[in-house]
Amino acid sequence: MGHRLSKIVTRTGDDGTTGLADGSRVPKESARIEACGAVDELNSALGVLLAADLPAPMAAQLLEIQHDLFDLGGELAIPGSVVLRAQQVEALEHRVNEWNADLPALREFVLPGGGAAAAHCHLARSICRRAERRCWALSRGEPVNPQALRYLNRLSDLLFVLARVLARRARGSEVMWRRDRGR
Repeated sequence: MGHRLSKIVTRTGDDGTTGLADGSRVPKESARIEACGAVDELNSALGVLLAADLPAPMAAQLLEIQHDLFDLGGELAIPGSVVLRAQQVEALEHRVNEWNADLPALREFVLPGGGAAAAHCHLARSICRRAERRCWALSRGEPVNPQALRYLNRLSDLLFVLARVLARRARGSEVMWRRDRGR
């Protein structure tokens, strides 16, 4: 590794700008920084999820996804960079189908919850949706790797399915929305 962070407090952001990996500076509230921040928040949420008791194959897949998200953050921090590829999107699709194969069809909406791990997974899913929206907002004004946008969309699908798996593992079923609550 060629360059290491040895100085953490730089004061360079005190003027409301932050540095991108290509050396340029942008406002901290720019669409690019919003996208980077949402992807970072998603990666942190996956870290919280990984602190839960998860099946080993699920934990291994989520760790690999954390690496992909770190790559995506780097991609967003270097305008014009492309790191995520179609194969990573296809791998997510495969995982969604694999984990979903044994789940029953849904007849109602699922409420976030169903045990601590499932709830953390639902939270990560909702953060993933925000990261996807932020990346789409960025793409309206600047080029964004289309595979990155597809990746986030598939990842939210995977997190939904994993939350269902985790809820069933913890409680035997998901928490379903009831339209007829006697109102």
